[in-house]
Amino acid sequence: MERALGVFARWLPGVWLGMLLCLALIAAPSGFALLPAADAGKLVARLLVQEAYLSLAAGMVLLVHERLLARRSAQSGDSSQFSTGMLFALGAVFCTVLGYFVLQPMMVQARAGQGGWSFIQLHAASAVFFGLKLLLVALMSWRALRPGKPG
Repeated sequence: MERALGVFARWLPGVWLGMLLCLALIAAPSGFALLPAADAGKLVARLLVQEAYLSLAAGMVLLVHERLLARRSAQSGDSSQFSTGMLFALGAVFCTVLGYFVLQPMMVQARAGQGGWSFIQLHAASAVFFGLKLLLVALMSWRALRPGKPG
């Protein structure tokens, strides 16, 4: 079981990164290029719902895997129970939760004229968290490709 998780955790960051890049560089721009702004916004909002849940799942799987590796390493006296990989996975999950599950409802309120922040401010903050998540997942992908990486 642990071996299967290790193999899965080696390719999962790359698949996750590909999904994020496709959304950011292909799907969202294509929607706005082909559809009226309101319809494109609905399309991208739906894609972001799916991305958020998939990101949570991928982040949690990678976090569990990194935790197993860190615990094994700590038991052998090589390092602590907290690893860089865990930090990256936690950061990506945090960016997903804050960027989508916290800011998205606030964006809906801002469109209705409620709340203290404007839609543009919230959209910019959400884009920053998406970009940071993309960077963290890219780092996880790069680390997964290193020769001799355990797991």
